[in-house]
Amino acid sequence: MENIATAGEDDSLFGFWVYLMTDLVIFAVLFATFTVLRNNTFGGPSGRELFSLPSAVTETLLLLTSSFTCGLAAVAFRRGVRTRAIIWFAVTFALGAAFLARELGEFSGLAAAGAGWQRSAFLSSFFALVGAHGLHIAVGLLWMAVVMVQIWFRGLSAAVVSKAARLALFWHFLDVVWIFIFSVVYLMSRLV
Repeated sequence: MENIATAGEDDSLFGFWVYLMTDLVIFAVLFATFTVLRNNTFGGPSGRELFSLPSAVTETLLLLTSSFTCGLAAVAFRRGVRTRAIIWFAVTFALGAAFLARELGEFSGLAAAGAGWQRSAFLSSFFALVGAHGLHIAVGLLWMAVVMVQIWFRGLSAAVVSKAARLALFWHFLDVVWIFIFSVVYLMSRLV
């Protein structure tokens, strides 16, 4: 019986890795699109005029810190310390929510300044790439809330730990994607 459960768990983990790789392909396409279209401003503003590097650095620090606290949550749930796992996931959630709020603020500020997604191919590709990442963050936050509730009510059963481990993997994946977004979108806008 244990071998069957282990085989099912292995299949589930493999399936999750396949999902992450499909997400990687989606982000690779979005990055390629942004890179090709970044100079197609249609006479409008470019990234140099629009993007605030200090704001992007703040977002990056929020997300990297959330990755660290998510790692602390992972250590806690692997050790079977329920309360610490919930606390560290709650801190991760707060940092992720702060990141998402700043990103939405940036989007609304750009739209209010007349630099919405329909303004140019550059801005369309920017909103598609960064918006896709933001959507993933929102899904991750929802998933995190569900996992915290499950840990609270069900404890650290094997099924809950498995879900929490996949969540941590997903969250770290989003952090890696953000590092590329920060580098390609925000830093490159200053250099090119």
